[in-house]
Amino acid sequence: MKRPTMQVEEIEPRTIQRADVAPADGFSLIVDGHFKTRHESEAAARAAGTELLGRFPMLQILVYDAATRVRSPLK
Repeated sequence: MKRPTMQVEEIEPRTIQRADVAPADGFSLIVDGHFKTRHESEAAARAAGTELLGRFPMLQILVYDAATRVRSPLK
């Protein structure tokens, strides 16, 4: 007896973010020297970093601005 095959409509390509390559646009969090999440605005990146720092106070977190290539510490 044959099993019915499932048809996949469309598979969306995954966006893979490498931790050793700086992003080209937006703002990113740098956690202990590795690029992590990407955000559209600096306020969103700082809010996410503050929340992460509240849960894990031992981390070193920086906010990276891709347009100016500046890393600023989270205070």
